[in-house]
Amino acid sequence: MSESPVGAAKGLLFFTDGTLAYAGHSVHEDDHPVHTHSFVEIAVAVGGEGVHHSLGGRRRLRAGDVILLRPGVWHGYEECRRLDVYNCCFSTRLLHHELAWTREDPLLGYLLWTGPYSLERRGMLTAHLGDAAFGQCLEHLDALDELRGQPVGRHRGDVIGRLSLFLGHLARAAAEARGEPVEANGPIHPAVVAAMRLLESSLAHPWSLPELADRLHLAPGYLVRLFKAAVGLPPMAYLAQQRAETAAGLLLDTNRSVSEIGQSVGWSDQNYFARRFKAHFGLSATTYRLRFTHDAAALHRWS
Repeated sequence: MSESPVGAAKGLLFFTDGTLAYAGHSVHEDDHPVHTHSFVEIAVAVGGEGVHHSLGGRRRLRAGDVILLRPGVWHGYEECRRLDVYNCCFSTRLLHHELAWTREDPLLGYLLWTGPYSLERRGMLTAHLGDAAFGQCLEHLDALDELRGQPVGRHRGDVIGRLSLFLGHLARAAAEARGEPVEANGPIHPAVVAAMRLLESSLAHPWSLPELADRLHLAPGYLVRLFKAAVGLPPMAYLAQQRAETAAGLLLDTNRSVSEIGQSVGWSDQNYFARRFKAHFGLSATTYRLRFTHDAAALHRWS
């Protein structure tokens, strides 16, 4: 592939046409400006030194540190001295299609779907890889990097396979980081998975907990207990996170007004939308758009 799989425009990183997943090194000196992205990004610190800057604060990086960011989350790097970061990125389409099964896996479901939203993480999850896992992850990232030059149509399975192996190592590291034995993680209750899919498929619907529970034929209190045990927050809080993430994408990718975007994700009250969006991203919707927006017509997106 002669064209880079990742492009940039005014602070937004995006995939070029046909890109399925991407892995590659980035070496930073001094500061790397704050930016956001339209895909899932996983950054693995390989060498050098630097400070990661995000809404969650500033964190000094060492080799083996991992940062997973959901789409729309902003971040940057500061005080870099040959900071070598291996970036692995994949589209939301891949997450919701070929990797949809990960939602029902207790470890991968936490890594990709629930962990970044629990405990006020606002779409970001961190972990650290031990020596053995670090070496194995680098092996899979190198393989993904090499696959960049191969036709996607002939190597789709290889890309998804290597990505899945890489994610498996990260998922186990994330479980260990929160002090849970890997063997202790049981399957996610089917009602929780069904609730997540219902909420995500109809963000504009004026959901209430009683209605959601009724759709699943469960008592509201029981659904909340199941959901909090699996996701780390109640259903309506998870819905708010999904709405904020979707709104961020619309702010960056469309010319629709802030009020129209709020209505499209289920927040018709503009003041309420403003409060919830800022609670998630630390910026007002208007400021977020001004800082990271781009001309959507000039981009070639695969998402």
